Amino acid sequence: MTDAPGSMGPVLSVRRVTKRYGDALAVDDISFDIDAGEVLTLLGRSGCGKSTTLRIVAGLEHPDSGSVHLRGKVVVSTADGIFVAADKRNIGLVFQSYAVWPHMTVEQNIGYPLKIRGWGRNESRARIEEVADMVGLSAFLDRQATQLSGGQQQRVALARALIHEPDLLLLDEPFSNLDTELRSELRFQMKHLQDRLGMSVLYVTHDQIEAMDLSHRVAVMYEGQIQQLGTPRDIYETPANFFIQRFVGKILTFDGTVAARDESAVTVDLGEGVAISLPSEDRELAVGVTVRLTTRPEDVRLGSDPGTAELAIPARIGEVSYLGHQQDCKLLCPGGENTLSAPKATELSPNDTVTLVLDPAKVRIWPWRSA
Repeated sequence: MTDAPGSMGPVLSVRRVTKRYGDALAVDDISFDIDAGEVLTLLGRSGCGKSTTLRIVAGLEHPDSGSVHLRGKVVVSTADGIFVAADKRNIGLVFQSYAVWPHMTVEQNIGYPLKIRGWGRNESRARIEEVADMVGLSAFLDRQATQLSGGQQQRVALARALIHEPDLLLLDEPFSNLDTELRSELRFQMKHLQDRLGMSVLYVTHDQIEAMDLSHRVAVMYEGQIQQLGTPRDIYETPANFFIQRFVGKILTFDGTVAARDESAVTVDLGEGVAISLPSEDRELAVGVTVRLTTRPEDVRLGSDPGTAELAIPARIGEVSYLGHQQDCKLLCPGGENTLSAPKATELSPNDTVTLVLDPAKVRIWPWRSA
């Protein structure tokens, strides 16, 4: 398990997979690959089809159509009537529930996959100790698994999934039952472990931070389809549609109408006598089209003196929430209401008039139908 991302052919290939539950289309004709040593995350809200996709890869669900290849071997092909059972696919699987066996010790839990594969006691013990050391459980091997904390139990589940050196590790919301601090700690450990072992991983989560931090690539899913597949930077910086930009990270939005355009720019009327000009060669943005402008909060500053290459939008502060490390300000702006964080030392009060300074290059324009 020492492959670097892309150093070999795909470990996993999913091709045109579809799954229905009655009239509900859970997975809609999706395809993707995972290279050796790569972490690919399926990111999306509950019900988007990400866990169903993982279960199809794991062999826990039969797709209605499509194929799955693991290490070049066909494990699912609806066209050819092939379906390899889950226990024959050489995968490791970790769910959000810890799924430890309460009647077993930590050592017995971790070593169970070796037991059913017929490993000898001495050989198994050496491998168990090696994997337990990787996940920080060496001191707990003789304890009953249910005597451990939630985070430790999840490490037991991870060690059990890794013990037989699977071709692919499947992780389905593995940290969602843990508190915020512990999730952050285990995320760091998981990232270190993946780097060390070069594991190929299919990760499922609704948590954007986990997806951005752990993944080489992210597939954002919505209504059973992959809306965009790319690096975390691609997903965040160049979202394919408004849904992705709104879902991944925070945004400010301003609604308006295209009032004028030329070959390289459009002028958007935000109402209240405010109009701004933005670079755009999109010919769909014709005069009269309703649009939504979006930008990231980190690309906006409060100030009264915008530079010549910046945009200025007036706003009135509706309310201020003091959060200790920062202040969150509700802003009443032409084009809509927004919330912007400001340093805690900034003097801000309700009804104050402020200026939002925007970088035109960081503002995206979406036709209203995309919203």
